[in-house]
Formats: sequence, structure tokens, C-alpha cells
Amino acid sequence: MSKSYYAHETAVIDEGCTIGEGTKVWHFSHIMPDCEIGESCNIGQNCVISPNVVLGKNVKIQNNVSVYTGVICEDDVFLGPSMVFTNVVNPRSGVNRRGQYTRTVVKKGASIGANATIVCGHDIGEYAFIGAGAVVTKEVLSFALVVGNPAKQIGWMSTHGHRLHFDESGIAICPESKQKYRLDNGRVTKIEA
Repeated sequence: MSKSYYAHETAVIDEGCTIGEGTKVWHFSHIMPDCEIGESCNIGQNCVISPNVVLGKNVKIQNNVSVYTGVICEDDVFLGPSMVFTNVVNPRSGVNRRGQYTRTVVKKGASIGANATIVCGHDIGEYAFIGAGAVVTKEVLSFALVVGNPAKQIGWMSTHGHRLHFDESGIAICPESKQKYRLDNGRVTKIEA
């Protein structure tokens, strides 16, 4: 039976994981047991997908990223080059904390920039945009734009990745998609047509 995904000859795919149709696994990457990878994902060079990780459909993982046990990425997530997840709040070499991994969910459509760090236990909202090099130490709202160390919210982003500028009535329009958004009580929602 032929596989429905592509894996470079240097990639290591362990037994017990599931990989969706059309997914590509590139040079020197390691897919560990019992993880679930959706359809049409792209896992770049030198990546590690640890046991029990769940990746939705169309997740794009750039080079040199390790996705550790406890992380769930929903559909259409982008993980930039060399970004980092943690999975233990208080790691010590001399203390075994396996089985104490803290869960982190990266929700649909979120983007995490190059060299950003996500401290475990802090979910990333739908279509949030984490700037390059940011260090996330708290939950990130849907559509939020966060930058810096520690990461602070400086604005809002559209589903197409454009900064939103709200008028006096709390309405913004994405310059690319023309989709409208509403800012109300510190939260952004798409206005359905």
C-alpha cells in the first residue's frame, strides 16, 4: 500500500502516527509516535513533532521548529522558522516532569513569527499574529497582533494578515479581502455578509 504523503528520504517517521493526504515532511525531520498530522501540511527541514501532538489541516511549519507534547495546532496555523514551544512551566534537569506537560492550543489561522517563544499553557486565539522574536507569557486573543518580550498587544489583524484600523464606530475593513470587522468590548469579530 502506498502512502498518501511525501517524506524526504532523510526524514524519520515513527510507528503509530497518522499523516494526512498531501502532507510533506522535509529533510532531517522526525515525526514521533502517536501524533496526528492533518491533510496538506508542510513540515520543513530539521523539525520534530513529538508524541501525541495534533496538527490540523494545512499547518505550515518552517525549518528548525520542535512541536512538543501538549501542543495542538488547529487548521491553517503558520509556525515561523525557529519558533519555540515550551511544555513544562518549571523545567529542571534533575527533576523528571514527564506526564506533567502543559497544554497549549494554537487556534485556526494563527501565525507565529520567526524565533518567537510560546510559554506553555497560553492559548493563541484564531487568526492571532505573533511578531518575530515575541515571547508570549499570557493568552492571546483572536485577531490580536502581539510583539516584544514579554509580548504585548499593539493592534489587530485580519484573516488575510493585514493590520486593522478601526473607525470611530468600531468598524475596520481588510484592504485585501474587503472583509469587515467589528471591535467591541476589547474583542474583534468578523462581520458576516
